[in-house]
Amino acid sequence: MGSLGAPRPRGFAIRGLITAIRFLTIVPVPGPAVEGPENLGRAAGWFPLIGLALGVVLTLVDRLLSLIFPPTVSALLVVLSWKLLTGGIHLDGLADSLDGLTGKNSAERLAIMRDSRIGVFGALGLILLLLLALVALAGLPSSLRAQALLLAPAVGRVMPLLLARTCEPATPGRGSGAAFMERVTSRALVVGGVLVAVASGVIRWPWGLVAAGSGLSVSWALARFFSVKLGGLSGDGLGAGVEVAELGVLLAFASLHHLGLS
Repeated sequence: MGSLGAPRPRGFAIRGLITAIRFLTIVPVPGPAVEGPENLGRAAGWFPLIGLALGVVLTLVDRLLSLIFPPTVSALLVVLSWKLLTGGIHLDGLADSLDGLTGKNSAERLAIMRDSRIGVFGALGLILLLLLALVALAGLPSSLRAQALLLAPAVGRVMPLLLARTCEPATPGRGSGAAFMERVTSRALVVGGVLVAVASGVIRWPWGLVAAGSGLSVSWALARFFSVKLGGLSGDGLGAGVEVAELGVLLAFASLHHLGLS
């Protein structure tokens, strides 16, 4: 995994950024992009930075909504804005991954995950995740909520890089997930990891690092569980990793506030 492949054409970095923005958000960015999961994997180094930018947007949205609505309503609208801005792409991965657990073996589980219909496990998982995110945000004071919103998307978007370098694809050489994982480099993971670590410390020292570490650890553990069940990790598993890492950060902030440590 992580092969550098052929030399990159001039301007690949900018086209890679455009590709990453278009994949991770619904923002209509003009300009040429380098399409395909292989090139998306090569552009994955941009993911954490895009996550930070998304966090800034969510923080501004939350600040505006908090002036108009009570905490619970504003938290619900922020979560809704969050998922709309990302096109719900990672929620789909989580739902498919959970539905796949109903299969009897890895082949059957992968077949279930390819089915576009959502099952009971997937629906319950999405409901639980969204409710936990809502309750966690609603219980935070405004300053902590802003910090959690700023950090969570960045942590979530470094997760695919970590999983690509620490897990094997479920179908090596086949599928968009495998193509993505095989193109993510160790350098991209290191740069993205350092960016998220620095951001975590700056946002709230030292508890930002604790929250980021909690989100990454919980998400990695769940991804490893999916990997065992599937004989490797799929593209849906990568998406699930993003959602769980983000939720892990929110829950960590909620716990730190409840314990009086933040």
